[in-house]
Amino acid sequence: MSNPRRTSGFTYSETQDLQAIKSMEETLFFSTHPQIPGNLDPVPAAEISNAPQDPKSENATSTTASITSLSKSDDSSSSEEEDSSSTSDCLDENVPRDPLDEQAALLVNFLLQKYQMKESITKADMLNVMGKYRSQFSEVILKATERMEIVFGLDLKEVDPICHNYVIQIKLGLTYDGMLDGEESMPKTGVLILVLGVIFMKGNRATEEEVWEVLNVTGMYSGQKHFIFGNLKSLITEVFVREKYLEYQKVPNSDPIQYEFLWGPRAYTETTKMKILEFLAKVHGTDPSSFPSQYEEALKEEEERAQAAANLSTTIVAKESSSATFGSSSHP
Repeated sequence: MSNPRRTSGFTYSETQDLQAIKSMEETLFFSTHPQIPGNLDPVPAAEISNAPQDPKSENATSTTASITSLSKSDDSSSSEEEDSSSTSDCLDENVPRDPLDEQAALLVNFLLQKYQMKESITKADMLNVMGKYRSQFSEVILKATERMEIVFGLDLKEVDPICHNYVIQIKLGLTYDGMLDGEESMPKTGVLILVLGVIFMKGNRATEEEVWEVLNVTGMYSGQKHFIFGNLKSLITEVFVREKYLEYQKVPNSDPIQYEFLWGPRAYTETTKMKILEFLAKVHGTDPSSFPSQYEEALKEEEERAQAAANLSTTIVAKESSSATFGSSSHP
């Protein structure tokens, strides 16, 4: 699909698409601010879920929190070295918190430690973390799983329903989590999925300004060190580009010069537009077909991939058959 570049404003469909993106953004900051790189020790539940709840989304999902105060606080600062404490200060500690949300945040903290240490996870381990809320395991693990998915791009899966063993995998077929060996850091696949989603929803290319416009809503700023993900400017324009998930190039004939992002070859190899769209739709609480143009494009790509796989399979079978025939004729 080829969308014309816009100079200002949004068309109706673009506004609708942006709403889908913003719905995903608004779930990025549940109660994760205590879990910063280098400090993954469990923290008191009272310190975890400080993000004020957005009354407009109250009926949509109990795990969606308002990020208004976070965004407003960051708007007034451009310091490159802003640390996690200044971000935490803007959160309203007097807002009532759902105890299950607090338990989910504690569970996420625990799961991230396990993921970093590459240790096995059992239901018994998680129940121990939950303490008196053990009887509400299903509700808490659902909330924790949603946070792992949206914020960090990770999937918690039960691989042994008898012994109740779990593993954490990177979502959507991606293979990179942004964690360096020997360093304490957070998985960054959630940021990657967000950027890939923005690019797709913007017509397969998004200017740097458009990407940061979306990221700013989540409290992610180009000139600030993020309290979870660190130097985002470097992560997106250097690391993700170096890993070939993104392409970063000048916008042709732009004056003044602008830069834009496209999907890189590794993104096309590991994931699909349909997976990204399904992810966006899930967060938005709707169906992929609710975004007709993107859905049509994703379906077309699925069909092309299926046809390419079928052609490859036919070619391999033909070569094997030819080789077998040649072999038998050469040895009477």
